[in-house]
Amino acid sequence: MLKTAIYVDAENIKMSGGYGMRYDVLVGLANSPNSVMLRANCYLAEDHERTQRDPEYRQKVYAYHNILRNCGFKIIKKYVRRFKDEDGNITTKANADMDLAIDALLQARNLDRIILLTGDGDFLRLIIALQNTGCRVEVIGFHNVSKELREVADSYISGFLVPGLLPIAGGHGDNGERWQRGTVANFNQDRGFGFFRYYRLQEGVLQSETVFFHLSKSTLPSDHFFLEPHRIFEFRIVDNPANSNRPEAWDIRLLKEG
Repeated sequence: MLKTAIYVDAENIKMSGGYGMRYDVLVGLANSPNSVMLRANCYLAEDHERTQRDPEYRQKVYAYHNILRNCGFKIIKKYVRRFKDEDGNITTKANADMDLAIDALLQARNLDRIILLTGDGDFLRLIIALQNTGCRVEVIGFHNVSKELREVADSYISGFLVPGLLPIAGGHGDNGERWQRGTVANFNQDRGFGFFRYYRLQEGVLQSETVFFHLSKSTLPSDHFFLEPHRIFEFRIVDNPANSNRPEAWDIRLLKEG
């Protein structure tokens, strides 16, 4: 049984496309038939001055913190600090990178597996140090993930591809539960068809699957999008009655970058 911990760089995740992420899904990834979650830490910023003077903001922030605690996460706050330059311009800063790194290194002695949520390349050395203690380090990020970070991790997966981690906007309807996100596994440009690779979450384990697609079911103006291996697509999986109810990807669209 792998002893697992989750460390979330919440500000980086929020600013990189992961706003609204489901923390209970992360817990499901850590608790599987061969893994048990020992720790779950979330590092986030709080504007203490605003918390004191704005009741609506305070209620919203604390409600969010309670959701995370109910999922089993420990909240580590970094309070926003304001700096004024000689021209009177005010900048703010709240960086919890050091806190996350120190905690992860101290706690790694009791761990086998670490799930790190960030896209920040500053954590490159931390990952290597954790691997040198014997830990397996799995990175989950959204947009703007450091190339070096993806390469040094024992495994990397886009958070957009983890089922349920981030809801699919507009992915509702008669068969809404079958909306998926995936990447192109292969594509025959001459014949206009290919296969998407996507994931299902079975008892905390990500299972890779593929589904057929044809350009006639795409909403995109060009087939060149399907030639880029890192593009993420959203699509509805439908049992096509005109083709012996074979599962196919329909209503294909690109994941929005913003």
